[in-house]
Amino acid sequence: MSTKTALFLFRKLSAGNLIKNTLKMSTVAKSYEHKDPIIEYCSKISLKQNDIEKALQEKTIKEREDFIMLGAPEVLQYGKHLIQLIKGKRCLDIGTFTGASAIAWALAIPEDGQVFTFDVDHKALDDIGRPFIQQNPELEKKITFKLGQAVEKMDELIAQGEIGKWDFAFIDADKENYINYYDRAMKLLRSGGIIVVDNALWKGKIIEDPLTFDEKTKAIDDCNKHIAADSNANSMLLNLGDGTHVAFKK
Repeated sequence: MSTKTALFLFRKLSAGNLIKNTLKMSTVAKSYEHKDPIIEYCSKISLKQNDIEKALQEKTIKEREDFIMLGAPEVLQYGKHLIQLIKGKRCLDIGTFTGASAIAWALAIPEDGQVFTFDVDHKALDDIGRPFIQQNPELEKKITFKLGQAVEKMDELIAQGEIGKWDFAFIDADKENYINYYDRAMKLLRSGGIIVVDNALWKGKIIEDPLTFDEKTKAIDDCNKHIAADSNANSMLLNLGDGTHVAFKK
């Protein structure tokens, strides 16, 4: 191999690695955790959090070591826009944490709307989110907190005849169950309903060698491919927040 050819290949590989690392670092991040200038610019231009959303986010970040579980405000705002666009009234929220996503959907729906939010643990909610919600009765009346495995709770809704009666679903809980959540949400949503799957790019880990995937990364990659192959939905994977996969039920 000539020196010129070797230099060309070295530059090509270096550029590829640089692009790969740049993608992982700068385009896959939640706005509150990263100061990438593009993410920061987009957030300043478009984020319109109300007082309760801002206060809850600040308190969660300040008091919880695992605050990274908090939904990216840009993703929550995008979800609110989608709900309002389809005139949604009934929302499924899979993964409560401190309540940020449930509050977002409650803000987006009308007075007679309904949010069911599922989690296996309400400690973070009780410590941080619930007091905010209780101070806002117009939001509290819209939100029903479901403690327990979301798969089981969704199966209960299906058994109760709730198929096709929901408008919107947000999936942001244990990654290994993503496909299970998606399939049940598809049953529960009406035609024209929307599913938003969070963490769909998983810090850019999904573009690494599949042989190196841990269980969570593999589950997310499998779910992305599952959604893309679903003949009952049109979908788009966006590099919004930590990756946002949006599926529109046909």
